[in-house]
Amino acid sequence: MVSVPIRSSSAVPRNLEIKVRVADLAPARATATRLGARPAGVEVQVDRYYELEGESRLKLRTVPGRPAELIRYRRPECDAVRTSDYEVTPVRDADARRCLVPKTRPVVTVRKRREVLLLDNVRIHLDEVDGLGRFLELEAVVDAAHDEAACRRRVAEITAALGLREADFIRASYAELLRCDANLRRRRVGSR
Repeated sequence: MVSVPIRSSSAVPRNLEIKVRVADLAPARATATRLGARPAGVEVQVDRYYELEGESRLKLRTVPGRPAELIRYRRPECDAVRTSDYEVTPVRDADARRCLVPKTRPVVTVRKRREVLLLDNVRIHLDEVDGLGRFLELEAVVDAAHDEAACRRRVAEITAALGLREADFIRASYAELLRCDANLRRRRVGSR
């Protein structure tokens, strides 16, 4: 395990997020566009997750044509609508002249194609995740103009417009879903 401190939640960005599995991304894209969302690009992301001490998590995100980033976050996985405190940093500490990527092996690697749509302070992610399928994520950024209560209302409005139910929300990261899937496959092979 790696020990990486995260600043207090008041010093780092925060968002409210939901995730749901979808059979087809086209209806979600059409509804989001009808609501006024605007395209913000498509990325192929590779996230390598590392074990951390405490409750925070760390992933190394690489996107072709952009500098790699370390994303530290703290998020409860038990809530349907989850708050997440996060911090995005470059992989190199220029002052210390060292790489901040953990020396340990990642516990899981997630590869996905992510289409991003923006609707005011909400990032709408239309994800195709290798080995898992298609997902819709909403991330409402909590900021000076949008407190947590306003973000919760906005997420509820968007999920209602998309026809999503809280019972369908996934309470796990892609990394955890992949790890669970791998463990299930190992158990099936072991029971034969």
